[in-house]
Amino acid sequence: MKNAAPWSDPRAHLMRQTPDAALLYFSPDRLQATARAFQAGFPGLVTYAVKANPGAEVLANLVAAGITAFDVASPEEMRAVRAVCPRAVLHYNNPVRSLPEIEVAAQMGVASYSIDCLRELDKLTGRIASDAEITVRLALPVRGAAYDFGAKFGVGPDRAEELLRAVAQRGFTPSMTFHPGTQCADPAAWGAYIGVVADVARRAGVRLARINVGGGFAAHRTGNAPDLTAIFTHIGAEVARVFGADAPALVCEPGRAMVAEAFSLAVRVKALRDSGAIFLNDGVYGGLTEIRDIGAPDRITVLAPDGTPRHGAPSPRVVFGPTCDSIDRLPDPLPLPEDLAEGDYLLISGMGAYTRCLSTDFNGYGLREVVTVAQL
Repeated sequence: MKNAAPWSDPRAHLMRQTPDAALLYFSPDRLQATARAFQAGFPGLVTYAVKANPGAEVLANLVAAGITAFDVASPEEMRAVRAVCPRAVLHYNNPVRSLPEIEVAAQMGVASYSIDCLRELDKLTGRIASDAEITVRLALPVRGAAYDFGAKFGVGPDRAEELLRAVAQRGFTPSMTFHPGTQCADPAAWGAYIGVVADVARRAGVRLARINVGGGFAAHRTGNAPDLTAIFTHIGAEVARVFGADAPALVCEPGRAMVAEAFSLAVRVKALRDSGAIFLNDGVYGGLTEIRDIGAPDRITVLAPDGTPRHGAPSPRVVFGPTCDSIDRLPDPLPLPEDLAEGDYLLISGMGAYTRCLSTDFNGYGLREVVTVAQL
């Protein structure tokens, strides 16, 4: 896929256009490079979790990079994927579905479903292909992530054993899945899950077709970049250790780690106060919403309107968003240059995940523009 990139980088666009609304810069080359790195490093099938960023330009570039299987959570995400890649393989790993949603999934030929409840298995039985893959979702009290997905989805080992046996007895293709939690950089989290998955399968007397090791792979938000290669290596080694020669195939479903580095977010300083507090043209109702849950990134470059970098000593500043709501405020002060001025831009790297898709139009603000650049 050829991508037109009229701008060399974000700085060139900011200097020429001086946008007054928050916007995202997108590098197709960076996204495709990340996709190829996942495919080269992970010892199994790499899918993309559409929820992280469902943009058509994202999906198209992932397909161009060789990604043809996608984790979808709703009929709308199914349609978005198929609009770009009609032959895409769909994995419906949201374990809670209405009957009308199941009907759409069956019509669209979804290949894999996850469950964490017998009622959900009952709803699928007789409504989807009789040999479809059904993955039982395991949840464990494993640390290492920014927050735990097991509080909402998944079951413990005993219940997983019962569900896995039921899946096999009904003739579906039995597999298991788990999610270590978002922004996880600890390989041991995946290793802990893999060991329990093997034990559950042995106790159930079921040979697993595949293990979906979930997403959760950390993106580079602060400090050094996460070592994804170490995670891939540990996953492969643990599967070989606990399953031996009869190891099931592996699947992963990165979202955040796949798309984050392909986008940077540019926000502008609207006003400064004598206290040092600042008001930006984006906040917790827009592209900065995740800061409330997983903390602020520190990969921030501050530019004057003419493109000159600000190099003043960092000073902690309270940061407010642009809306009239008083809770539109970042939870902690950001260290920003003391020579920061009204009209300056904050260019924040690694912001491709959960920005545009979570942004609202509250008070007329929000992320509406994506500018394609040759490099970030």
